[in-house]
Parts: sequence; structure tokens; C-alpha cells
Amino acid sequence: MNEDHDFDDLLAANRGYAASFTMQEFDGVAHAGVAMVTCMDSRIDPLRLIGLEPGDAKIFRNPGGRVTEAALEAIVLGVHLLGVNRVLVIPHTRCAVASSTEAELRDRVSKSAGVDATWQVFHVVENQEAALREDVRKVRTHPLIPEHIAVGGFIYDVDTGLLDRRV
Repeated sequence: MNEDHDFDDLLAANRGYAASFTMQEFDGVAHAGVAMVTCMDSRIDPLRLIGLEPGDAKIFRNPGGRVTEAALEAIVLGVHLLGVNRVLVIPHTRCAVASSTEAELRDRVSKSAGVDATWQVFHVVENQEAALREDVRKVRTHPLIPEHIAVGGFIYDVDTGLLDRRV
């Protein structure tokens, strides 16, 4: 087996984490009753930005923080099996998929990859406010998500750390 050392630093950090690991008995339920759909952007620390800890929430991340079919699946499971009673949809400021066109992203990826990426879909967000309203509507009107589940749409400001409720 030919092993490289690309992950050595991460594995060493994991051993340190595991040495003081305390979640062995964790049940997998969202103890704060929260589910969040947000972007994959590394400037977002989903739990800390709303004052939660590991075990408090279910987090679903994707480019743009969109409510996709997979995100809806996660929310339905969270609501019915994992204690979720509040859902936050949180895209953010200065998001690449909300500030670029499909052609721009395809061009940048093509240049980086050294191969044609014009076939790849990146699901750009042309109007972040409209997309957020639509995503919140998708959650609120889903037939498997009861009306009593609180659903809110927010924009996270990556420069201030503040959430701004929009829906």
C-alpha cells in the first residue's frame, strides 16, 4: 500500500481530539432542536455563530446554502427523527455562487482544472433575497414538515459575524 503524508497533520490533530473525546454516549438528536442549511464557505462556523455546541444542531452545507432536495431530505429526517423544531436557512454575503455568473464559474474552474468545465452546473444565485424567500417557502410548504416547525431565512455577514433576518 502506497501511503502519502497529505493527511498526517489532520490525523495527528484527530488523535488529540480523540484523546479527550466525550461524546461516546451521544444520541444523535439535535439537543437545541435546531437545523441549519448554510453555505460550505469556511468563514462560517455554523454552531458558534448561533451560540451552540456540538450535539445541539443538525447542519447541512452546500455551495450557496440552498435548500436542495438533499437539504429537504435532511430537514424532514431532522424534524421527524432527530428533535428538530426550528430551521434556519443561512446564505451569506460575498458568496461566490451569488456574485458570479454560471459562465464565470465555469471559466474559472476550466482554467484551474486545465480541462473544459462548461458542462458542469454550479447553480449560481442571481438574486440572493429571492432565492432565500424561495428556499424558506420550500421548507414551510413541504408536505412532511409540519406547520408548527419554525422556519427563518437569514443572511450571514462574513465581515461582521452578524445574522440579519430576512424571512
